Amino acid sequence: MKIAVCMKLIRDLEQVRIKDRKAVLEGVPFKFDDMSLNALEAAVQLKEAGGGEVTVYSLGPQKLKDSIKEALARGGDKGVVMNDPAFKGADSETTANVLAAAIKADGGADLVICGEESADHYSGQVPGRISESLGFGFCSYVRAIEVKGDGLVLTRDMEEALEVVEGKRPMVLGVTSEINEPRLASMVQILKAAKKPVAFLKPGDLDLDGAETGAAASRIEVESDLAPVQDRKGIMIEGSVEDMAQGLKEALQKEGLV
Repeated sequence: MKIAVCMKLIRDLEQVRIKDRKAVLEGVPFKFDDMSLNALEAAVQLKEAGGGEVTVYSLGPQKLKDSIKEALARGGDKGVVMNDPAFKGADSETTANVLAAAIKADGGADLVICGEESADHYSGQVPGRISESLGFGFCSYVRAIEVKGDGLVLTRDMEEALEVVEGKRPMVLGVTSEINEPRLASMVQILKAAKKPVAFLKPGDLDLDGAETGAAASRIEVESDLAPVQDRKGIMIEGSVEDMAQGLKEALQKEGLV
């Protein structure tokens, strides 16, 4: 089975500082999103159980040139990277179209696995948009995958219940963090990853019908990732339980809330 894994490189959010309500990104390292690692681990487990090939696809910053080796050390067989400046600023729709075009250019896939959503924006749009672009079936919130002939048995996490569905390949899956615990690469695997093939694609290598590929093609503009400013009254109510209850009632009435 030919498995494509789409992974996203993001800033390490635990190291991002906020100053004057703006994120300070200078010096903040990049890392693959956690759910992207879950997607890769799911693909590698399927390969180990039934054979096949795992190709890692990623669109992002120049840092991908080095970071892709981490994904290969964790079990990917080859990498396909789109880190050309022309791709910079792509929104979720454009990103999905580019990833789908890269998968087509590389000979297609029987199964595409993505993280359900990324930790930086949590839009959850890319997996579904890839399926639409490729014309594949789609299943989201997947927390277990079982291969059954030419189909798949998938367990979906619906928060208060689990749902089991079946589908035929080719498919695109959006997996959750509950699906597995991503492995760490050993030193031997890291050394072997340096010899695995990596292709770097430019817009001209993809069949995009002449469409723009970066910020020029994006229809979404993110103004801020910060929560809105909220003014707090800071009202303190003291006294007995009865006094505090009465004080709270009066404060709410004054604000026109009751």
